[in-house]
Amino acid sequence: MSGNQQHLLRLVISCRKITAQVTNPTTSTIIAMASSSERESFLSHYRNTSLSIFPRQSWDSKTASRVGEKLGFRLKEIGVNNIYIDLYEELSRPIHYRKRVLPLFDSVKRVGIEVDGVEKLGEIGPA
Repeated sequence: MSGNQQHLLRLVISCRKITAQVTNPTTSTIIAMASSSERESFLSHYRNTSLSIFPRQSWDSKTASRVGEKLGFRLKEIGVNNIYIDLYEELSRPIHYRKRVLPLFDSVKRVGIEVDGVEKLGEIGPA
């Protein structure tokens, strides 16, 4: 992987799930992704609750954080250490979604992946 080319992190969000995709800047091919719909990633969390089936309700900031962590580890595995977000796309989201996705970015950074553009989300307005 080229160190000079940053990979784009895009979030696909619906009321029921969140998916994070990182694409190659040259080909727009998805090189890593993680989603709240990955049963094996989140089943242990739900086993510890009183739910006996995998829930179909809305995702929350804890779920976003787990998706970010999973994505960060996958990026590390393939040698990608720096990604960026489309700031305008993130700012165009409704504020309730923006608040819930910030932990995803934090988790990716905690794994050791630099995420350019995230620092500007707080500068523009409440997030």
